[in-house]
Amino acid sequence: MRTEATRPADSLAALSPAESARLMAVMRDAALSRGRLPLPARPVIGQSWDRMLRLGLDPDRGHDRGLLSLDELERRRQATRLADVLPTLHSGLLEAAEAAGHIMIIADADGRVLWIDGHRGIRRHAEGIALTEGAHWAEETAGTSGIGTALAVRAPVRVHSAEHFVRAFHTWSCAAAPVRDPRDGQLLGVIDISGPAPTAHPTVLSLVTATARWAEGELRLAHSRELDALRALAAPVLARIPGKAAVVDRHGWVAAVTGISPQDHRLPLPKAAREAPYGPVWLPSLGTCAVEPLPGGHLLRVLDGEDGDPAAPAGPGHLVLDVRHPHHWSLTFSGPSGAWTHGLSARHAELLLVLAAHPEGRTAAQLAHDLFGDPTRTVTVRAAMSRLRGRLGAVLTHRPYRFADRIRVEVRSPDRRQDLLPFSVAPAVTRMRTEPLF
Repeated sequence: MRTEATRPADSLAALSPAESARLMAVMRDAALSRGRLPLPARPVIGQSWDRMLRLGLDPDRGHDRGLLSLDELERRRQATRLADVLPTLHSGLLEAAEAAGHIMIIADADGRVLWIDGHRGIRRHAEGIALTEGAHWAEETAGTSGIGTALAVRAPVRVHSAEHFVRAFHTWSCAAAPVRDPRDGQLLGVIDISGPAPTAHPTVLSLVTATARWAEGELRLAHSRELDALRALAAPVLARIPGKAAVVDRHGWVAAVTGISPQDHRLPLPKAAREAPYGPVWLPSLGTCAVEPLPGGHLLRVLDGEDGDPAAPAGPGHLVLDVRHPHHWSLTFSGPSGAWTHGLSARHAELLLVLAAHPEGRTAAQLAHDLFGDPTRTVTVRAAMSRLRGRLGAVLTHRPYRFADRIRVEVRSPDRRQDLLPFSVAPAVTRMRTEPLF
C-alpha cells in the first residue's frame, strides 16, 4: 500500500466532517486497488484493510453475519462474565449513547453480539446492516469495524465513516474497547458505541475505554472476594499440614501458603487438577506436588524441591509452544508427572519463539536486538525474562537464556508463515515470516 507524502498526516483533522469522509473514501478505494493513497491511513486502519484484502472479504457487503439461535444466544449470555458487569456497563455508557442518538453494543470474544441497547431509531437502522443480537461481527465477516478490529488488535479502536472496509457501513461511526478477565487475562469481549457518522464525537472512545477499565475493576474486586473466601477455608487446612503446601483457586491464583514463598501470585495448574483421582504433578515453580480438591480451588502439597530452587521434572519433558492462533498463545508442558498449560502474553510469546529458534541460547543483548532491533535495551529484556522465569521456573535457564537441556521443545506455527504473531513488529519475528521457522 503506497502513500503520497505531499500532504501532512493530520490533514483529515483540519477538514469538515463531510470533506473528511470523502477523502477517507478515496483512501479506501486506493487501498482496495493497491494504488497510491493521498494520505497514509491510520496504522490500525491500514493494517486492518491489509488483513481484509488478504482474506478476500467482499468490500461492499462483507460476509454473511448469520444469527445465533435463541438458545445459543442465551447460553452465551449466561456463560460470559460480562453478564456480571452489565449494570456497570449500562451506567457507564447507555445514557451517553442514547443522548447522542447512538447504540451500545456488547459482544463476546468471538465477535457475537450479545446485547444491544440505546436509541430506538438507530437500533432499527442497525438492523439494516445486520447489526443485531446474535450476529457475527468479527473482522473476517464484517471487516474493519469497532467490534471486529478491537477484538483483532486487543486494544481500543475508533472506526469512522469510510475507515470501515465494507462500504455498507460508511454512514456509521463506532468506538470499541476490549474487556479482559483479570483472573487469567483472557479476552471476554468488547463494548462498543455506534451510530451515525455525522453525529459521532471523537471523545466517545475515551468514554468506552474508561468504562471497560471500570468493568475490569469490578471483576477484579469480585475475584478478590472469592480469594478471601478461599483463604478463610484454607487457613485451618494448612495449619494441619507439616510440610510445604499452597492453596490456589481454579485459575491458579495463590490464596494461602505454608513453608514456601512462590515467586508469582499465580501458578500454572496441571490438567490433572481438573480430573479425579489426582496424582503427582510437576509445577515449574514448586516441583512435584500432590493435588487435592478444595471447594473453589485446590490444595498443592509439595513432595520435593527446595523453596526458590524447584526440582526438575522426573525424566525428560516435552514443551509445546503454540503460536498458531493470531491472538492466543500458550506453552504446554507434559512429562511423567503430568501436564500443565500456561497462557502467554504477546511479549512472552515473542521471547519463547526466539529461544525455540536458538536452542544454543541468547544473551540479553541478542534478545534485545531480536525484539527491538536495539542491543542496548537489555534492561527491558532482563525484566521480561525475570517475570517469565518466575512463572516457568526450571523450564528456562540463563547465562545464556535458553530452554533447559532435559526438555524437548516443539513449536506449532500457523500454516502460512505471514500469519505468525501477525501484530508483532519484532525484527526476529518479521524475519521468521519470510524464512523457514526452524
